[in-house]
Amino acid sequence: MPFQEHERLHLGAEAEVWRGSWYGNDAIRKQRRNRSWRHPDLDYQLGVRRLISECRILLKLNQHHFPVPRLYDVDVEGQRMVMELIDGTTLIEVLNAVEELDESTMNILFETGRMIRCLHRFAITHGDLSTNNMIVQNNSIVFIDFGLAAIEYEVERFGIDLHVLDEILGASHPHLLEAMEQVIAGYLSYDVEHGEDIELEGGRVPTAKEVIDRLNEIRARVRYHG
Repeated sequence: MPFQEHERLHLGAEAEVWRGSWYGNDAIRKQRRNRSWRHPDLDYQLGVRRLISECRILLKLNQHHFPVPRLYDVDVEGQRMVMELIDGTTLIEVLNAVEELDESTMNILFETGRMIRCLHRFAITHGDLSTNNMIVQNNSIVFIDFGLAAIEYEVERFGIDLHVLDEILGASHPHLLEAMEQVIAGYLSYDVEHGEDIELEGGRVPTAKEVIDRLNEIRARVRYHG
């Protein structure tokens, strides 16, 4: 791959991420890491399957002009991919920089909710909606890291997708009361603007209200079992 490494940005259990350049474009390379506790053949098959799924989802979202990085190059056998580098500030950095919700931050959280609903209307769940995986760029939200993303039609999976963000906001930003409520308001507003009924080739996408109702059920279950 014609990728020139500059610096390593992240070393996690699942992948290693490097910043660099690809044919003169600022880019990142995501290299999947082997999981030694799995049988090598099974680990390779799972890695290839996830890589192909992530690439397909990114290509689909790019075709629909949804804010995600452009995919530059893929090496399936080597289990690595090169994508556009997104300039901006992660949502976690934005939220950590304020002591309370001001108008600007509320607008960003509202827009975050709107764009999550837009994503869900493609029948795609992100799988890891953390504030590290959203980049604020000129008051818009760009989503990154679709390694756990999937095509879904069950309302439970959409509710769980939002619950991940709900838990992270509560744990990482407890000083920002009502942060998740701003996200929910934005999420619900998208269906008001664009209509509720979404029928795709694979089935019907749950409405925003159905997803939020399920989120509240999940919250209640977690509190009960906690």
